Amino acid sequence: MNFLARTYAWMSLLETNGIINTFLGFFGIEPLSMLYTSGAVVLGMVYNYLPFMVFPIFTVLRKLDPSLLEAAEDLGANPLKTFMKVIFPLSLPGVLSGITMVFMPAVTTFVISQLLGGGQFTLIGNLIQQQYLRNYDWGFGSSLSIILMIIILLSMGLISRSNTNEEGGIL
Repeated sequence: MNFLARTYAWMSLLETNGIINTFLGFFGIEPLSMLYTSGAVVLGMVYNYLPFMVFPIFTVLRKLDPSLLEAAEDLGANPLKTFMKVIFPLSLPGVLSGITMVFMPAVTTFVISQLLGGGQFTLIGNLIQQQYLRNYDWGFGSSLSIILMIIILLSMGLISRSNTNEEGGIL
């Protein structure tokens, strides 16, 4: 489903006369003000970007050799120790790949905070959009865009550098 359509769907769920408040009304609970809150913005961002984080981690974990888990169990490791010493280190390439796929769109988004937050919460994407479209300050908007691009490139460089021992790599 389209990114924008999902955001509008959340608006219809979270509004005062929305589906969630209607359901709560059946139990005698007063309507909650859920739309245009920071929680709504976080919920919308998590909902839209979580699949991009989960899929690379799932792919890495799916390729995990079951004999490694069996070996850890045979050597006396409990489930927590197996996770910390075997599963988590082997899943780091998927975590790094997920961070790379989620970081840039999450940092640059302005639609989610505009629709679900009602324009009350300013993210860097909103600030850039405001400079271009409302204030017509193209110089400041361009400066913010360059700063954001430098931050993204530095973070991707750090992730790529930490992943140099792996096959392939992120960049």
